Amino acid sequence: MTKENKDEFFAKLIYAYGKRDDSLINEYDRSLPFQDAMFDRWDRAKKLGFSEGVSIYNSSLVYGNVEINQNTWVGPYTILDGSGGSINIGEFCSISAGVHIYTHDTVMWALSGGKNKRKTGSVAIGNFTYVGSKSLINLGVSIGSRCLVGAGSFVNKSFPENSIIIGSPAKKVGIVKVGSNNEITLEYD
Repeated sequence: MTKENKDEFFAKLIYAYGKRDDSLINEYDRSLPFQDAMFDRWDRAKKLGFSEGVSIYNSSLVYGNVEINQNTWVGPYTILDGSGGSINIGEFCSISAGVHIYTHDTVMWALSGGKNKRKTGSVAIGNFTYVGSKSLINLGVSIGSRCLVGAGSFVNKSFPENSIIIGSPAKKVGIVKVGSNNEITLEYD
């Protein structure tokens, strides 16, 4: 590709992004970075083999064995690293912006000068669970269905269904109650 062709190509790309950005601002009152504005997040989910109705932003990183079930939303700038085990996320979950989920860590490997192995373990998140922005879910953790994980939490142990989980390290601070008409009540300890 010649310099002139490159310049023309990038000019068209910048123009197209500008038009798309204007459209998103006018229609949804939001401006997204290039990769999230220009590429369909539902198409990406299909390409990755995720279930029907899954949406995953293009700025999110996906490694290894990751399964996401139907109608789950994965926000921008998330990391789903299933390279040390599997990650299974249930249906109708919200995984907010900047969440990191890891199935391995290299802490002991680094501290031992490479003499110890990295730790690995799968992660499971039940159905109807909300994980707040910038939370980190560590290897080997299982979070039950209908849980709420507060923003910025460091989840390094498992929690049963209907738990409200907050903090670093995360602690159970309440329960999620579901009424007969699907009304949700958050009860704090």
